[in-house]
Amino acid sequence: MHRRAAFALAAVLVLVTWAVAQQLEDTFYIPLDDPAIQYGQRPVNDPVARLQQRLESGKAKLEVASNGWGYLPSVLKQLGINPDSQALVFSKTSTQVEHIGPRTPRAIYFNDDVTVGFVRNSDVLELASLDPKQGVQFYVLVNADQPAFAQSDGCIRCHQGAPTLGVPGLLISSVHPASQSRQEHGHAFMTDDRTPLSERWGGWYVTGTTGSQTHLGNNTNLVDPVRSGGPSSDPTQNLTSLAGMFDTSKYLEPTSDVVALMTLEHQIRMTNLMIRIGWDSRRGMAADKLNPEADRLNSEIEEMLKYMLFADEEPLKEPVKGVSTFTETFPQRGPRDPQGRSLRDFDLKTRLFRYPLSYMIYSAAFDGLPDKVRDRVYQRLFEILSGKDTSKTFANLSPETRGAILEIVRATKPNLPDSWRL
Repeated sequence: MHRRAAFALAAVLVLVTWAVAQQLEDTFYIPLDDPAIQYGQRPVNDPVARLQQRLESGKAKLEVASNGWGYLPSVLKQLGINPDSQALVFSKTSTQVEHIGPRTPRAIYFNDDVTVGFVRNSDVLELASLDPKQGVQFYVLVNADQPAFAQSDGCIRCHQGAPTLGVPGLLISSVHPASQSRQEHGHAFMTDDRTPLSERWGGWYVTGTTGSQTHLGNNTNLVDPVRSGGPSSDPTQNLTSLAGMFDTSKYLEPTSDVVALMTLEHQIRMTNLMIRIGWDSRRGMAADKLNPEADRLNSEIEEMLKYMLFADEEPLKEPVKGVSTFTETFPQRGPRDPQGRSLRDFDLKTRLFRYPLSYMIYSAAFDGLPDKVRDRVYQRLFEILSGKDTSKTFANLSPETRGAILEIVRATKPNLPDSWRL
């Protein structure tokens, strides 16, 4: 993220597809020096910043691992990131392009608040860490005798744009094969749970099974989004082992789990939505013009509600199954209601989650929304989940599903408005 930014910008954003057509993608960038925001100037309280404070006080220590992993295992442990979240990308869509390829993919690890990028033969770890108000903060950690996390300002050149809703945010893209009409230029599509599987994961390794549903993963012809190769073929589908692709012993896990990838895709857009709405509302507060029911802000809230409730989720036509422990460990994070239900419980038969309301409702970024905005979100959620809102927008939610989600949130989410009480 701190080098070759121009290449990364060209590569990742060669062509942004349908996502740009959404309303939030069409809005203007928010200036980082806006008086209500002052990104990079105000103190931050994200997980990496807190870890750096523990390092400086001597309350934490990073250990160097063998096998070329450097500080990676220690960093993941300190940040509470499970290695089974590992996703592997081999397309040339990072600033460390000279080290990345089908034999040396870049590894991504994540939890709700932090993503960590690891590249073989590099002395740098790349991190993106979520501050509740200031948004995504970018850091690098250099393998050195005295490790320290340094903020990386250069990342913004690629990580603030239309795909991140005009705020510093996260990206995940799928490289598509060049068509006959565009033989010299492939396509890099931003993806999330609204994207058909057939368009996902170009330039990524994918382990797990999707039945007869095809995707673009594991196709090593799709290396460079500027000059990508041909379409996927049968040998790239339903892979349960990557042993024939590269030396998996060089990575913490031998997998690039399909369920972890689907979860990461959902989380990235949800994070960007929360930060965008938070920033817009804070700018409104600074101008003494905050009205959560005003047309523009309300439309942003409605867009986020649709995404939170998976209203436009692309249905699964057949079951999806991962091969790592991620499918088991992710739901264990909870929280759970008295009946043992959690918003983190997977479905993986017809949709991603059994109870389709984003688990990011538990995130610090959601709780960090201005009170008036958060109250508006809660009001609309209650209208939808209680059945008062019967619009076609949320027709994906059956009465039984709405009722179950309502019960789970009531039992697991602190500080709900009085209107949510039984």
